[in-house]
Amino acid sequence: MQHHMQEGERAIFYNLKRSARAKQLRISVHAGGAVVVTAPVRMRESSVHRYIRTKFYWIYTKSSTAPAKNNENLLSTSRVHFLQHKKEALHLVQKKIIACNTFYGFSYNTVRIKQHTTKWGSCSAKRNLNFNYKIIFLPESLQEYIIVHELCHLQEMNHSKDFWTLVAQTVPDYKKRKKQFLSL
Repeated sequence: MQHHMQEGERAIFYNLKRSARAKQLRISVHAGGAVVVTAPVRMRESSVHRYIRTKFYWIYTKSSTAPAKNNENLLSTSRVHFLQHKKEALHLVQKKIIACNTFYGFSYNTVRIKQHTTKWGSCSAKRNLNFNYKIIFLPESLQEYIIVHELCHLQEMNHSKDFWTLVAQTVPDYKKRKKQFLSL
């Protein structure tokens, strides 16, 4: 739900999302200045607004200086958008899995494209690989990072040192890519 808050001539706009998984309030400023506030389901709206008021200038500064990117595709949450791009995403992901898995030779069951809001990929204990359809809107280096990351979970179902060593075999600059990825 879209909200706004004003202090003098300055105003901030933000989307308030409720999450059953959230344990505390989280404010994130995305590229282009889009602000999302995630709050626990049981938190009173007055508490949310009071907290945002204490962070007003931080939010205003960050949202005003956030680099503008062509991020409409990354921010979209519509089912229509998902359905328009699902097939293209599946084709791209399957092609890249084949290329990246040439080195590893891991076996996996199915590859699925999902409409996740917070995840870019996952690997299940049943060896199923799932990817966010928005992967097609990322730079190729980040697409490769996500795919290799999930492929390596087929052998290491954790983020141990062995896991990252496995990732580094095909993505030696994974730390740089991970940092770039986390700044989206």
